[in-house]
Amino acid sequence: MERRRLIGVGVAVLPAWWTVRQVVNDAEERDWHTDTAPLERAFPLLGPLADAKWVSSRDNDRGVPSPELVISGFARLRPGKLARLTAAHAFVSEAPTEDFSSWFEKPLMGEGPQNPQWIRSHELDRDGSSYSTKLWFDRRSDIVCFRSLNPYG
Repeated sequence: MERRRLIGVGVAVLPAWWTVRQVVNDAEERDWHTDTAPLERAFPLLGPLADAKWVSSRDNDRGVPSPELVISGFARLRPGKLARLTAAHAFVSEAPTEDFSSWFEKPLMGEGPQNPQWIRSHELDRDGSSYSTKLWFDRRSDIVCFRSLNPYG
């Protein structure tokens, strides 16, 4: 009889535990980084940043080790920085082709500026065999959208 009661309690507790776990996991999935220092090291040409919202492929470690690091997100440039960049580099109207579809980028879905006017300078992008950086700038908000593979090297 005691054994049946223990099993019954376990069966009743299991759904509650699973629900709590799902709520915690969902909260973790919405998390992003707001520190600007790693982005300022990765993208020195952008200078000091006002604020940022970004994620990393090493967030929420899935237990699959990878030598590659991908960072994606949005950062706000300091006032006047976009004007200086557009004066020094050739820009074209071009929206991001990346849609934040990787598992680690889910917290960024729906984030970013409202009604952006994206521009891009291919001069500012980096492409190599083991690294790449793509930057899109919103003329209205001074926000840069970025996706970078191995940004530090």
